[in-house]
Amino acid sequence: SIKQGPITDPTNFMGPVINQAAYDKITNFIEYARNSDDCEIIAGGQFSDSEGFYIRPTIVLTTDPHNKLMKDEIFGPVLTVHVYEDAQFEDIIETIGETTPYGLTGAIFAEDRLATVEASTRLLHTAGNFYINDKCTGAVVGQQPFGGSRASGTNDKPGSPALLQRFVSARSIKENMIPISGFTYPSNN
Repeated sequence: SIKQGPITDPTNFMGPVINQAAYDKITNFIEYARNSDDCEIIAGGQFSDSEGFYIRPTIVLTTDPHNKLMKDEIFGPVLTVHVYEDAQFEDIIETIGETTPYGLTGAIFAEDRLATVEASTRLLHTAGNFYINDKCTGAVVGQQPFGGSRASGTNDKPGSPALLQRFVSARSIKENMIPISGFTYPSNN
């Protein structure tokens, strides 16, 4: 039901990917999933570059939490899902923390408050922006700082006042208007 087309039409929810290189990279992931024994495309999987670099949102189900689609940054409309048993929650958190060097965004969807707290705490360094019961593409420029950590960036958070420190060099200046008559401080007397 996602309407896709040129961004000049405001009724389109989603436009094309940015360029041929991005299109090629993302479609290679989709083709990898299509040909992988431990992946199944359960939605989408179509793409065309005949009138732009359009890729339908694609959902891939994998049985392997260490699958390439779970490790690599795709930067495109591809969601990879791995279903696990409730009893594996602790192990899955560990796997998430160790599976990929990237750390742009992460999300947990859970009704159990203890599960959200545990995931948020244990996955502290796995995502520059972490979402609880919300889509992980929810950062809006000017409303929420956004930036990744680990191999996804320096976690600078464009949109945050703290980002200014990356572009300036703080300097302290002290000027004494009274001639110096000695080397000791008044507290030394």
